[in-house]
Amino acid sequence: MGNFQKTIEKEVEIEGIGLHTGEKTKLILKPAPPNTGIIFIRRDIEETEPIKADIDNLLDTNKFPRRTSIGNEKVQIHTIEHLLSALYAMEIDNIFIEIYGSECPGLDGSCFEFVEVIKKAGIKECNEPKDIFYLKEPIYISENNSHIIALPSKEFKISYTLDYPNTLINSQFASFIITPEIYEKEISPARTFCLKEEVDILRNMGLGKGSNYQNTLIIDKDKVLNNEFRFNDEPVRHKISDLIGDIALLGKTLIAHIIGIKSGHSINTKLIRKIKELIKKEKISGVGSPSYIPITGHQLEIEDIEKIIPHRYPFLLIDKIIELNENKAVGIKNVTINEWFFEGHFPGKPVMPGVLIIEAMAQVGGVLMLSKEENKGKLAYFMSVDRVKFRRTVRPGDQLLIEVEVVKLRSKVGQIQAKAYIDGKIATEALLMFTVVEP
Repeated sequence: MGNFQKTIEKEVEIEGIGLHTGEKTKLILKPAPPNTGIIFIRRDIEETEPIKADIDNLLDTNKFPRRTSIGNEKVQIHTIEHLLSALYAMEIDNIFIEIYGSECPGLDGSCFEFVEVIKKAGIKECNEPKDIFYLKEPIYISENNSHIIALPSKEFKISYTLDYPNTLINSQFASFIITPEIYEKEISPARTFCLKEEVDILRNMGLGKGSNYQNTLIIDKDKVLNNEFRFNDEPVRHKISDLIGDIALLGKTLIAHIIGIKSGHSINTKLIRKIKELIKKEKISGVGSPSYIPITGHQLEIEDIEKIIPHRYPFLLIDKIIELNENKAVGIKNVTINEWFFEGHFPGKPVMPGVLIIEAMAQVGGVLMLSKEENKGKLAYFMSVDRVKFRRTVRPGDQLLIEVEVVKLRSKVGQIQAKAYIDGKIATEALLMFTVVEP
């Protein structure tokens, strides 16, 4: 997963028949600037307004079943989950989608053609970091014998269990770490499906008017009617695809392990609401633990740190590196009353200077950059500091856990996202840029 937001390079079109309305519909996908999100605009009606693909704009899943729909009192846009799934898995953060009709085209019933049109448009990286949320605590929802669980993880992973006894599907399980490559090959071709016994029920509900044996797998007890599976477990893969589309309504890049057990759009979107509530609470309170931090075997003591960066007492402001890999480092700074800077900084009420917190973060970033084989023996100098936020005072007795992660790295220039935590609560964050030079 890249660390920068992405959009498409050029405008593209795609058209087809809506699976439920049976109406012809067309989409025009257009590039959008950073921090825009996924925006739908109905072009077939006069009184229109942009609708963001966000859980806050979700329409009632009981009123509009078997699909994901967004809108308001004036505008409705239906069956967006396949398009959203493809956009989210292909890491498109910002895009304008002009739609002629009330429903996204069903195409072949899968997400594959949406992936193809995204690739045709080209994927462009923006100069803004992704808005990433690392889940920090388990969430569990259960209703009507369906379950969905979200667990902290170091990667975006989905596991799903499907169970249709006495049918060709029977029980199926699949689990994937979601990357654009895995999604395109293993998930996007999986088509929507329904049981033979459900067809008349759905028709009576006014659904499936655009469905046929080519774009919907009709599954009987022992066979697929007038079609065949692309994968032996195609149904469960399609459920994973739908789940990804619902996760896109979070409006952020989610790092978590999502486990669905016979879940559908209704319970999926309830999970997204819970996660969004959690994000809001953390933003208001400043409470939250750092992103997933496995303590790896690659740890550095103070003697090792001194071999990588040139800083020495009293200006060596980190005590230990507890994780170090290609793109990430986690360091520790133990703040004591004996620090030299407390003598003159707010005497009588010692507070660690903000600039020195930034310096400690920069030193962890320096270890990350200068530990690379091609940079050994070089120096790392500041080029810029951006988006600095001080959320908590740092006092004697505190332990700063400093997490830095590469946002962009070129031959001699690196941009790093840095965050410092105290007891799992964020204290300081900043975007740092370095240049690496010969001594």
